[in-house]
Parts: sequence; C-alpha cells; structure tokens
Amino acid sequence: GIKVVEFAAYAAGPGITKYLADHGAHAVRVESGVRPDGFRTHYPPYRDNIPGLNRSGCFSLWNNDKLSVTLNLKAEGAVEVAQALVRWADIVIENFTPGTMARLGLDYERLRPLNPALIMLSTCNHGQTGPHARHPGFGSQLSSLAGFTHFTGEASGPPMFLYGPYIDFIAVAFGLVAVLAALDGRQRSGQGQYIDLS
Repeated sequence: GIKVVEFAAYAAGPGITKYLADHGAHAVRVESGVRPDGFRTHYPPYRDNIPGLNRSGCFSLWNNDKLSVTLNLKAEGAVEVAQALVRWADIVIENFTPGTMARLGLDYERLRPLNPALIMLSTCNHGQTGPHARHPGFGSQLSSLAGFTHFTGEASGPPMFLYGPYIDFIAVAFGLVAVLAALDGRQRSGQGQYIDLS
C-alpha cells in the first residue's frame, strides 16, 4: 500500500524506488521527454543491439515494476501535476543536483504543507550542502574521490576504475534503509521527514 513518486535518473534514486516497488510499493516514475534518463540513451545492452528510448536493458533493470509519466517540469501546469502526485504519495525520491527541486517549486519545504506525512529522500553525489554540493557527477567519480580506485588493480600500477558506479549501489542500500526507518518513525509519530542521503 505504500506509494512512491520518483523524480530521478540513472542509478541511485531509481534503485531505491526499484527495491520498494519490487516489494509491493506502488511507484510512479516522473521523467522528462525533453531530457530522458541517460540509462535509456547511453547504456547498453539494447534489444537486438539497436539503441532506442525503450530498448535499453540497463534502464529496464533499474525501472521494472514502476508506472511512468512523461512530464516536463518546466512546462506550464506541470508543477501542479507533480504536486497532485505528491499529495497521493507516501514517499518522494529525487536525485537532481542540489537546488533543482527548489527552483521547480518541488522542494520539501513546499511539498510538506501539501502532504504533512510525506517522506522525501534526496540523494546526489556530494549532498545538499557543503563545498562540493554543486558538483554534478556520477557514482564512478565519487568512488574515486572516496579512494576505492586506489584499492584495486596492481600495487605498482595506477588507480583502477571499479566496474560500474559502486557508490550508487551503496547509496541505494543506505537510502532504502533510511526510507524504511522513516516509514517506521511515521507509523509511531504520524509525521513525515526529509532525508538528505549524502
């Protein structure tokens, strides 16, 4: 019976929603047709080895069991549609760069009055605050910044890239646990909360 609205792309945000949906949550993914998820366009394998928006196995892996709506959040009336989804939801997951949701009018401070029991999780490479918060990036970059690439490869060789966005997988695990803890807390208090998964 848990309802999730996802404003996210690639791995970390969609992975959290995926596991909630895999375990029975009703999940709605909000995606722009103007700027589709990069897993659709840049990551094989593609069905019959032909790239296309609805042909990526990688995208399918991270987005099974979700409903989807195409919505350009910068278009007139789009924020109102997004707000209607938030009123319906128990959880919002987003992984835009810091400040994006606020510029769209969809940050927690503006969504909470619409749905006081709302749990919102934001996940991005460097968190919502701090000296590197505005640096967009991917899990592979953060894996290197965290030092993981210095633990792999030959001892006498250069740092080695880990397969895939390792940090994104870690973010999914911690993000899922944080959302489940927030749901447990809401059952006792009746109150939602905002989670910055840094």
